Amino acid sequence: MMKKHILVILLSLGVIACKNEKKDQKTENITPISEVFDAYYEEGLQLNPLSATFAGDNRFNDTLPNFLTPEFEDQYKAYYTKYKSQLSEYQDATLTDSEKMTIAILNWECDINLETLAFGSYTPIDQMWSMNLMIGQLASGASAQPFETVQDYHNWLSRLEDYSAWLNSAKTKMEEGIEVGNVLPKSLIKKVIPQLASVVTPKLEDNLFYSPVKNFPENFNDEEKAALTKAYSQIIIDKIVPSYKALHDFMNSDYMAAGRETSGIEGIPDGKKYYAHQIKLYTTTSMTAAEIHQLGLDEVARISSEMEKVKEKVGFKGDLKAFFNEVRNKKELMPFTDPQQVIDNFNAIHAKMKPQVDKLFGKQPKTPFEVRRTEAFREASASAEYNPGSVDGTRPGIFYVPIPDVTKYNVYSDEDLFLHEAIPGHHFQISLTQENEELPKFRKTLWYSAYGEGWALYTESLGEELGLYDDPYQYFGMLGAEMHRAIRLVVDTGLHSKGWTREQAIQYSLDNEAESEASITSEIERYMANPGQALSYKIGQLKIRELRIKAETSMGDAFDIKEFHHQILETGCVPLALLEDKINNWINSNK
Repeated sequence: MMKKHILVILLSLGVIACKNEKKDQKTENITPISEVFDAYYEEGLQLNPLSATFAGDNRFNDTLPNFLTPEFEDQYKAYYTKYKSQLSEYQDATLTDSEKMTIAILNWECDINLETLAFGSYTPIDQMWSMNLMIGQLASGASAQPFETVQDYHNWLSRLEDYSAWLNSAKTKMEEGIEVGNVLPKSLIKKVIPQLASVVTPKLEDNLFYSPVKNFPENFNDEEKAALTKAYSQIIIDKIVPSYKALHDFMNSDYMAAGRETSGIEGIPDGKKYYAHQIKLYTTTSMTAAEIHQLGLDEVARISSEMEKVKEKVGFKGDLKAFFNEVRNKKELMPFTDPQQVIDNFNAIHAKMKPQVDKLFGKQPKTPFEVRRTEAFREASASAEYNPGSVDGTRPGIFYVPIPDVTKYNVYSDEDLFLHEAIPGHHFQISLTQENEELPKFRKTLWYSAYGEGWALYTESLGEELGLYDDPYQYFGMLGAEMHRAIRLVVDTGLHSKGWTREQAIQYSLDNEAESEASITSEIERYMANPGQALSYKIGQLKIRELRIKAETSMGDAFDIKEFHHQILETGCVPLALLEDKINNWINSNK
């Protein structure tokens, strides 16, 4: 996420502490702050056991709370309110700098989540971000949910029972959404329906949820296999398929009829207020939609001028828009006939840059790393993405690449994509955070899109320093990726605050970047489903770039790029205001 001017979102570090003159005898008996941090993390895992599963903590793999019930919302509110209150008891003078930062982060967490809860959840299912897609990943048996022991298999059966209840509640929530006018746009509903159908229509043996049965560990005996096969068949036939069918039929009829014609979130009740909240949530700033829109226009103009230079370098005759079409359709940039060739190409990029990584990064993660093809059930509408490894490093970080049609797979941005999603982007940033023993547990799995995506976008600019981008088309791919994130500032705010239609946003993107129309359409619909998330990349990237330039200028010969990257990464995900304070303190102490 990039961000130009950084605003105070978080209380500055001193605000959380009690006033010095209010020191009282109670501080001697107060619970150590580290215990509060641990309790917050532990209670959070129980409230959201999926977080535990993805962190590699298997204690709660058999459960899935119904996040859509009023009872659960009350639990969540009580959770954040309790810890917000506890933090106010701690005085600044008694805390280390690290503890002060953690308190500031935890205050932010409590505040932003309480704000989020106030808006309700009337659209729990969409084409890209929702629970059913995450559960589908787990059901494949190739994600975070383990299927190694008989108990693992029973845990998943138990979780599926809870998931069936969630699916039924999702339908109820969407029915309530129709009543209050808070529904998905029709164009998004059309994308969800085939995803639901993919679970309803296959014969049992081809059902996604049957996958674990087809991959029993070799040490299971025949009796265990037979019992589990029966149990899995029964829950799929009796619970999963009927729940998906009910949702499918509802979304294909009543919900489709009620779907919004508007593309932006301002089309729902309190949409303007909700979008302001989403901007704050995802950028961790108080920037306005208007400020971000103008910033996007400025960045699009700047990057366009850099693209013109590449166009001239390769000798292309024609305007930039024609060059986009040239890059989109150039056969030499679509050389593959087998999906494995795409995976092999990313591994070759990794090998090419490895010798240079040590020059920019001192501390590097121990967590292993893999490149994999995105699962077939979600590949058609998925973007490339990184799934973190487990906190203990036993499950690798995975870079997922969708390859729906390998003959149309264009390689022109692969080097840039690897830097962002894999190394030194998300894999370095997330793994180093998880491996940092000095951080409280809750901060090891914390995610702020402005920081996390901002870091990943910043790392795309390191390609030349890492021995990449020697091909002008790959460098153009980097510019294209940065342009893509700049365009997001324009189209996301256009959609959600300026009344743009889906078609206007698609056309603006086609006019300013080299992505295919199908890819752009998927992207625009992604922004429609989750307003504000797409703003985070450029806002965070610009802030990190700004801090690097400031450090280089202020420190002169004392500037060490490895130490700068360590300073950015060592504290993990933080709101941008806190990151800026940290780097400014580091600069001042090293002048």
